[in-house]
Amino acid sequence: MRKNVERERFYREFSKNAGLKKFQVRVEETDLLVLAERNLKIEIEKEVIKQRDIIKSYIKHHPEFYTSFSPVSCESEEEIIKLMCESAMVTETGPMASVAGAIAEIVGLKMLLMSNQILIENGGDIFVKMDREFTVGVYAGSSPLSLKIGLVFPGRTQPFGIATSSGTVGHSFSYGKADAVTVVSSSATFSDGAATYFGNLIKGDHIEQEKIETELKKFPFIEGLFVIKGKEIFLWGDIELKKLS
Repeated sequence: MRKNVERERFYREFSKNAGLKKFQVRVEETDLLVLAERNLKIEIEKEVIKQRDIIKSYIKHHPEFYTSFSPVSCESEEEIIKLMCESAMVTETGPMASVAGAIAEIVGLKMLLMSNQILIENGGDIFVKMDREFTVGVYAGSSPLSLKIGLVFPGRTQPFGIATSSGTVGHSFSYGKADAVTVVSSSATFSDGAATYFGNLIKGDHIEQEKIETELKKFPFIEGLFVIKGKEIFLWGDIELKKLS
């Protein structure tokens, strides 16, 4: 519960100052925290149910989509399935590695028709379009740096994605031991898959910076990468850090 309580902390003041509505949407395992220009809870809940049903139906006929830890070929015209499969291909992960980011992104894109500014967080994976600066606090489990560092983002005219993966926090599978790996890109889905990929690389007692920098060359779509492991951090790309009180 602590993670859910703390994430509210970082958006409460921003939503008030920006004149946005803040609300939560829960559908089975999907738990969204939303900031928007108006309360879209009913519309978002309906869309989440639709997208979850699409995924569940596809898994029923293609179980490898759910179980594989590597890319699989996909046969679907559904936008969310194609997006997850594309993410798997470019991030060298299984399709389900980006499911949270994909739901946030697909739902967010549809809601932009009703709210020009929106932030949808799905378990640490964020789809966002904001015209003003905002800060996201990084939850990193038992690390002494957890919630002590914020990522500052300027307003943008186009939506983008911020995704955080962890080998020590939450239920998502990871081969690694990072307390937090955050990826920023133009897509919440791709950020989600890439966060999983880089999280899998953090296996030793320390962050191997040269190894990460070498691997980053394979992912030109990544704008920024931030890693926390214990007391160590790694920062690359277009990310501004802020000390949180």
